[in-house]
Amino acid sequence: MPRFAANLSMLYNEHGFLDRFAAAASDGFRAVEYLFPYEFPAADLKARLERHGLQQALFNAPPGDWSAGERGIASLPGREDEFRRGINMALDYARVLGNDKVHVMAGLRAAGVDPAAQREVYLRNLDYAARTANAEGVTIVIEPINPRDMPGYFLNRQDEAHAICRETGAPNLKVLFDCYHCQIVEGDLAMTLKRDIGGIAHIQIAGVPARQEPDTGEVHYPYLFDLIDELGYQGWIGCEYRPKAGTTAGLGWLRPYL
Repeated sequence: MPRFAANLSMLYNEHGFLDRFAAAASDGFRAVEYLFPYEFPAADLKARLERHGLQQALFNAPPGDWSAGERGIASLPGREDEFRRGINMALDYARVLGNDKVHVMAGLRAAGVDPAAQREVYLRNLDYAARTANAEGVTIVIEPINPRDMPGYFLNRQDEAHAICRETGAPNLKVLFDCYHCQIVEGDLAMTLKRDIGGIAHIQIAGVPARQEPDTGEVHYPYLFDLIDELGYQGWIGCEYRPKAGTTAGLGWLRPYL
């Protein structure tokens, strides 16, 4: 039976952020994920998790200046010291919140930089992140993101992500398989899952193409959920979509799995 985590950056936006934990638990979720925890003390977030019987599944390492349009700095030359500080901060939070996976965003393609040189920076930074996280029992995940939603993002394809993990060679560097992004860029979700499941550490879902509830659009998720079970995936499936209306009203698709 698949296990679902509410993405609190996208779901329950009818509530203030700290109140979303209670709303998710009330609807039957047993885990949460979100983009970034850093606006709040880790102890405050941990208290919300414990109060509502929730597990922390995932969050992202610091992405650089998000408000200025940065989408990660792992591949950006000249930002290595900032990247390392961000990894250390993320692991400080993970130590308190109890999650064993942290997503590291690659960043956008750098103007005037040879893509091969940017890739080398990315590999070195991921090697540092994985080695540092390994001491904490944490897995670093990287996520291919479609260029329609995030133009210029450095990593777009699942096969590219797995090649980077193999090249780095770190046992705790894995791939985040977001069904929404993969469908837009590559399609063939079932066969891609079968091919890559050994290197996948986290899965996310949303309807395609509108990124709404997973029972809308072109992807037949009940089939994929059965397949994910058959493949032996034991992790959380993050619900990273934008509800059409109220979050709770759109959770009819989830009821059979609770």
